[in-house]
Formats: sequence, C-alpha cells, structure tokens
Amino acid sequence: MGDKARTHPGAAGRAQAADHPASVRNVVLVGHSGSGKTTLVEALALTAGAINRAGRVEDGGTVSDYDDIEHRQQRSVQLSLVPVEWDGIKVNLLDTPGYADFVGELRAGLRAADAALFVVSASDGVDGSTRMVWDECAAVGMPRAIVVTHLEAARADFEEMTRICAEAFGGDDPDAVLPLYLPLHGPEGPDGHAPVTGLIGLLSQKLFDYSTGERKESEPGEDQLPPLEEARGRLIEGIIAESEDETLMDRYLGGEQVDVKTLIEDLERAVARGAFFPVLAAAPAAEGARQGLGTVELLELITRGFPTPLEHGTPRVTTVDGRPRELKPCDPDAPLVAEVVKTSSDPYVGRLSLIRVFSGTLRADQTVHVSGHGMADRGHEDHDVDERIGALSTPFGKQQRPVSHVIAGDLACVAKLSRAETGDTLSAKDDPLLVEPWEMPDPLLPLAIQAHSKPDEDKLSQGLARLVAEDPTMRLEQNQDTHQVVLWCLGEAHADVALERLRSRYGVQVDVVPHRVPLRETFGGKAAGRGRHVKQSGGHGQFAICEIEVEPLPGGSGIEFVDKVVGGAVPRQFIPSVEKGVRAQAAKGVAAGHPLIDVRVTLLDGKAHSVDSSDAAFQTAGALALREAASDAKIHLLEPVAEVSVLVGDDYVGAVMSDLSGRRGRVLGTEQSAGGRTLIRAEVPEIEIGRYSVDLRSLSHGTARFSRRYARHEPMPPQIAERVREEARAAS
Repeated sequence: MGDKARTHPGAAGRAQAADHPASVRNVVLVGHSGSGKTTLVEALALTAGAINRAGRVEDGGTVSDYDDIEHRQQRSVQLSLVPVEWDGIKVNLLDTPGYADFVGELRAGLRAADAALFVVSASDGVDGSTRMVWDECAAVGMPRAIVVTHLEAARADFEEMTRICAEAFGGDDPDAVLPLYLPLHGPEGPDGHAPVTGLIGLLSQKLFDYSTGERKESEPGEDQLPPLEEARGRLIEGIIAESEDETLMDRYLGGEQVDVKTLIEDLERAVARGAFFPVLAAAPAAEGARQGLGTVELLELITRGFPTPLEHGTPRVTTVDGRPRELKPCDPDAPLVAEVVKTSSDPYVGRLSLIRVFSGTLRADQTVHVSGHGMADRGHEDHDVDERIGALSTPFGKQQRPVSHVIAGDLACVAKLSRAETGDTLSAKDDPLLVEPWEMPDPLLPLAIQAHSKPDEDKLSQGLARLVAEDPTMRLEQNQDTHQVVLWCLGEAHADVALERLRSRYGVQVDVVPHRVPLRETFGGKAAGRGRHVKQSGGHGQFAICEIEVEPLPGGSGIEFVDKVVGGAVPRQFIPSVEKGVRAQAAKGVAAGHPLIDVRVTLLDGKAHSVDSSDAAFQTAGALALREAASDAKIHLLEPVAEVSVLVGDDYVGAVMSDLSGRRGRVLGTEQSAGGRTLIRAEVPEIEIGRYSVDLRSLSHGTARFSRRYARHEPMPPQIAERVREEARAAS
C-alpha cells in the first residue's frame, strides 16, 4: 500500500462478473449525510476507469443516476451498487444513505459487504449515529477503514480529524486508528488556506503528487522526512502491536529495522481481520483530472488489505423447517444460497432484485426456490415458491450490463423476480434453504393515508403491496379498530419518499390524515338497562324484553356475560341471542364509538312471546339494554399505554426523562448500558408518542433509539377525554 505507483487501468476498470471469490471485494461506504460518500464513489470509479472525465459511463448516464427522487431531494435515499475493477480485482462499492430515516438501506449494505469504509467529513467531524454503526460493525468483527473527505474546506485539519477518529473509534486502543499517509499542502491562497495537493506515505516514505490531476511518485526532500518521524514511528508500533509474529515487537524495540515489505504484509493482515483501522484522505478529481487525491491509495487498500468473501463467514443457514445446515464458506460449487438484499422497480425492466450469493453459483434462466423471511407482521408475506431467474446483470447507474452467472461472494441484479422480496433466500429448488434474516429497525412513525379519489382507491392496494415489498423497514397496517390504512415509517423523510414513490412510480395519489390511536370505553360504576324491542306490523311481529346490570371489571378482563334469569322469563334458546346483541353493541361502543371492554353484563330478567319472539329480536333488545345502561352511567375513555425503552447517551438522559414526563409518561427505572449509554424504561400513553421517533432524534442529536410495545388500556384524563369526545362529535 503506497509502496508502488499504479498506472491508470483504462477499460479494465469496467467490472464484469467475477471468476473466483478471491478476486472480489465487497465494500460498504458508511457516513452521515453530506460526508461525501457518493462523490467518493464517483472519484474511485473515475480513477478505476469505469467512468470518463465528465463522470459518465460509456453508454450514457452517470454513476449516481439511481433514483429520480434522489435528484429531487438532493440526497441518497437508497442503497446503490457501483462495481469497478482495479488490479484484476472486482470491487463492489455499496453506497448507502447517510440519513437516519434510511438505516434499513444501510443495514442491507452491511449485510452484502465484507468490509466497511467510514467516510468522515473534515469540516463536520464524527456524529453519534456514525459511532453507533461503528459499534455494530465491531460487534460482528467487520474490517473497517476511515476516509477523511472535504479537506478543501476552510480550517480543515487532517491531523486533528485523525485524532478525533482515534478518540471516537479507537475505544481502549486508539493506536489501532492511525493514518497511512499525511497530506502535502501547496502554497497558501489569498484566504490563507493551503490546499492539499498530494500525500506522503508513512511506510514507503514516498511522495504522491496529485497537483497535475494525475498521480506522480517522487522521493521526498531532506527537509520533508524529519517532521514525519513521530507519525511514522506510531504507525510502525501500531502495526507491530497487531502482528501475528509475537517476536517482532521485541526485535523492533531492541533496535532492529523492520523492512517495509514485512510491515505492509502485517498491516494488510491486521486490516483484513478487523484489528487495525487505517485512516486515509481522499478528494474528488478536479475538472479535467484523471484521478482524485488519495483514490489510488484507497483502491490499493481495498484490493490488498480488505478481506475476500472467502474470509467472511456465511450467515446462519437452515433448512426451511429450521434444521441447521453447514456449508463450506463461499464455495462456487456448493449448494446455492443467495439473498435478496434490496428490491427496486425500474421503469423499463420492472422489478430488480440486488442479490448477494453466499454459496454456489447463480445462473440466468435457472429455476430457484424462494424462501420467506418471517416478516408477515410488517405486511410482507412469507414465501415458499419456485421462481425462474430472469436476466442477470451488473448495475452501473441506470445501466444494466448482462452477465451469464454470479459466483459465491459476488453481487448482481436479477430481473423480474415477481415473488421474492428483500430478505428472501434463493436456493436450489431441490434443496430449499433459508438464511437467517438480518436485524431490521422497527418503524415507529405512523402515517395514516387514504386514497385521493376513486381511481386511486382501485390502485391503492397493489401500490402499497409493491411499496412494502421493496422496503422491509416499512410496515403496512390495516387497523381494524380505527379503520385506517397506516404506513409505519422510520421518520419524516422516509414517509415523504414513500408518498412520492406511490405517486410517481405506482400512480397512486393519497391524502395524509391524522393518525388515530385505538381507544376503548368502559363503565365507571354499576348501571342497569332495559331493552324493549316490540313491533307489530302485520303477520309475525317482533317481541323481546331484557333487563341487564353492568359493572366494571379490572383491566384486561374483556366482556363477561352472566345469566341470572330465573323462572324462564327469557327462554333458554334466546339467552345466547341477548349475549350476541350485547357483544355486538359493545364492539360498536356506547358513548364515543370506541369498543367497550372490561365489564360484566348480567342478564337478570325479561319477557318473551310465544309467537313473535326470535333470535333477531333478542339480539336487538340486548343491544338496546346496553345502550340504556350507558346513558345513565359514567363512561370512561381508555387510552392505550405503551412500555417504552429508550437507549440514550448519558449526556442526554436528563433531557429525555424530562421530555417523557411532559408526555404524561411514568419513568419506571434506568440502568447503565455499555458505551456510556443509559436505558430508560417508562410507560407513556400512545397518543403522546405518535411523533416520538422524530422528536427523540432531535433531542438526542440522532444518538438515541427506542422501542415500544403495548402494555394496556387505562383511563384517559377527563379534560383530554372531553376533547376527544368533542372531536368525535364534530367529525360526525
């Protein structure tokens, strides 16, 4: 890395299908929104010869032409794949959105990758969400490197940014986060800022000048090496500390000179196993230039330091009935195991599925088995079907380059998989297998929608089904209590993209309406009611009279019906009819139209007619009796209460607890968690946390997470209950 210069590979940079897993590198780019990930991908593609100086691919379009919504919103909203070739290695660059609402796309990128590049802006620093993703990668041992961008910004300081990265990412070992190169600065401009024009390799002690737009290697001057000695010494010690040769440190401290080749080999092994995290600098190419600053060094690190798919473990694989299945890692000749990591719709070719092959070889026109992913609770049906693979292709911007097959370790797109969704497993039809799904964040922001017009209503169901098929972080709910269609999203930006896709991609216009939580009603005390249903209009009439008593029960009791009729006042065959009528009325509500719960209804007496009494008559009488009892009783509105768990940095605990109290929440307790964080447990009315995912992100600067689950219904405060009743009356 950095010890020799490479020539521009030209057409060889246009990656095709790989012929062996050892010639593949899968790299995900991670960083906050605006850190420069997409710009860096374009710079790497230019240096690798995959695009021309104008940033366009050979057959039209740019590397960042992925989604019209991205162009309108001026930010990435989905995972994109850009394959390039460098030094005979296919590099699959997975560009992920940096905005928190699209963390599902980030998780998909992490699943598909074998290593991660953390892109950090020299002008913005390291945010809390980036640190959290670093911790996730650390938990699974994913190799990582850091790229510092925006060095052209005023007051940008690479050395200071490296120190910040070591502090943020180094944990107990900041010497595992060290730069491989230091920037070279040109003359100061009128504003006093000296631009970065090149790099100097700390191991090779060579200069790499990018000032002409193309990398040129030279020897440093006598005055340039002494200032680098301290940084070089720290790097050598950091590499030796992670060396598998336990004698190397003693020999080095004893004065032995370790040759550069040995250091580079130890560095590459330490990076590949996730024990050392180099810091590099990169910048896009200037207009007319062929190479961006640091891009050659970065491609060298990726191809020589990052692991091959052979070194990355396969996710847990089982048979479809749950029995463990052992497979040789990343063997092109083993049984097929591939996973859909992303689903999208293309206006020309229809549905496109981005797949990662973990085992075996996937071929065009092959019939495969599609196994479901167990997310029926989010509106994604489980699958257990056979499908024929359509065309296989390697994407580049909006272009799709056909390939005949995809081997284990590689990524490609499959056209027109009509049943497979994100997270599904593709395997041999005679040997169905299932890959353990990756963790998906729970969508916690409700978006209630309704069709804008009758034509939209006809298309809404199909549009929503296609929308959630693409995005497993979205949950579709048809709420039976409120009769609302609810899309559960990760945040406002996620919701905006969902609405835009419904409109522009699926031709469905919807209106957003206020989201309603499912309220309940109950009696505040005992009450009695008499239901009289007597009608005579010629022929058989209708006759039924019943008398009931209603009393409240403890929460969670539901509706209890008790028969205390004596003397046959209500014939035995009509007592179930009374109960049916009572339960039907309870489901409709007795005050504000919300279901009645937690009461005991006792049938005490009644009257029947030998000819005119019927099942329908006593059902009606039972309903009337319950309504009359409610008219003379105090009816409480019950609201759902959620158990909320908030994981937040210690710096924000006070603010979060104060905010929960302001939402009528009851804090149940706190406990310390790893990484300087605290877990807060509370009970909060659901009506108060509709937008909590958005508000918590703002309150904690994007560093907190929360989960929620239904606990129970409990009485709503009188003033809020009265407001709800007034709104219900106004709506009717």
